Amino acid sequence: MTHIISKMAPFSLLNILVSCTTILYNTSSVPTALSFSMSVSKSMVSTPVVSRSRFLSSAFLTAASSGFVAVGAPDSCLAAGTLTTKNPRYVDSELEMKFANGPDGNPRTRGILVRRFTGDSTPYSFPVRPVSLVREWPADPPFRPEDFLRADQQDDESFYAIPRFVYHIDEPAVSSLTQYYRKNIKPKSDILDICSSWVSHYPLEFPKAMKRISATGMNALELRANDQLTDFTPRNLNINPVLPYEDQSFDAVTCVVSIDYLIHPIEVLKEIHRVLRPGGKVIISQSNRCFPSKAIAMWLQMNDRQHLELINSYFQYAGGFKSRKAFDITADGPDSIGYNPMFIIEAVKA
Repeated sequence: MTHIISKMAPFSLLNILVSCTTILYNTSSVPTALSFSMSVSKSMVSTPVVSRSRFLSSAFLTAASSGFVAVGAPDSCLAAGTLTTKNPRYVDSELEMKFANGPDGNPRTRGILVRRFTGDSTPYSFPVRPVSLVREWPADPPFRPEDFLRADQQDDESFYAIPRFVYHIDEPAVSSLTQYYRKNIKPKSDILDICSSWVSHYPLEFPKAMKRISATGMNALELRANDQLTDFTPRNLNINPVLPYEDQSFDAVTCVVSIDYLIHPIEVLKEIHRVLRPGGKVIISQSNRCFPSKAIAMWLQMNDRQHLELINSYFQYAGGFKSRKAFDITADGPDSIGYNPMFIIEAVKA
């Protein structure tokens, strides 16, 4: 628990308590059901965010050493994130996990309170800053097997067995991603969220606005608690990098701060290409947060801008995608110098 808190994005007291509650339940029994009720928070009060230094504050020196170049003027999307929005800032929910019957024949339950960031009614603004991808990669992948090694080589399913109903990026980063989705995924789309969890960071209206929202992820309990999903399939893409869907099933595929954990990223992107319809898009988002014991070795040796170039190379070697576009969508707002950075690489199926 201490390791998670120290390495990941800052948590509110509520999130820490939720994580502790999750870890303390009896893991000898596998939950047989999960139900939850939701109540909308009426509070729109801003809460202070514990923050880290923003990437672009030192971008000049980084760009000079790494070959990345930020270009273009910010394209602010102020309206979607202002306090005039009708959606609540938070959605508070109660999750009830039901276990097998106890010695007295009654089911054992555990209740957990969680708070979801909606990305709306916040004090943030959401600029979209284009970032040039300038590195030229050779015709064949230059990667070595040891580049994809991880400090913790044990089974991922054991690591992710206990659900974590917490956020791994801060509210400004979540909000900027939500607003980006709202502007860049068309209504009536079929969407797939890979490496998903109890939240997908989609706008509140997406379940009604989209035809279908499917997901794969490591933990079935987290996926079952994700109320934006139409359907889900637990899948360990590091063991089986095959998506359980028919060809040309989706208009958009998203992956949130998780590509750094994949040991077969090129194979996974080939699968994404297969399940996308012609003209469909992939939106890969990335911050500077990770479980360092599970991130691949070469990822840990790179800075944020080099991560974007690396992801771009994955698309190149997967094949079948048009030229990629990269953006810095880090939110602006009060004390924004410390918000978690948020980056996007978007690719369209040729």
